[in-house]
Amino acid sequence: MKKIFLKAILLSFLSSTPNIQAQEISCSELIDFIKTKGYYTGKIDSYILDSSWLYKVTTYTYNYKTFIIAMIKRNEYTSSIDTYIFCGVPSSNWNNFKHGGYNDSYGKRFHKYIMEYKCNCY
Repeated sequence: MKKIFLKAILLSFLSSTPNIQAQEISCSELIDFIKTKGYYTGKIDSYILDSSWLYKVTTYTYNYKTFIIAMIKRNEYTSSIDTYIFCGVPSSNWNNFKHGGYNDSYGKRFHKYIMEYKCNCY
């Protein structure tokens, strides 16, 4: 029963705009759902990112929408990492982040193309 309810809420959430509050689903549940049911389309690991705060960025598609799961360091002095999900990111934004100009770091491109799409889950 819980899975049916969760799926109904998630589908409702995914069909809405990315900035709508989804109070019925936790971010960890949404991340698990996207990792399990979504289609993995790529990632960029820490050794490529070469960032003091951005650790790993992975992208999935589900229901023709792009979701990005980012592992972000709490600060540059610790190895503690938090995981966030970004919903409804235009595929062009993912491509601009991944292949963007060489003058901007991945961190700057992440802020420019991805950050505003952070999901409003709890």
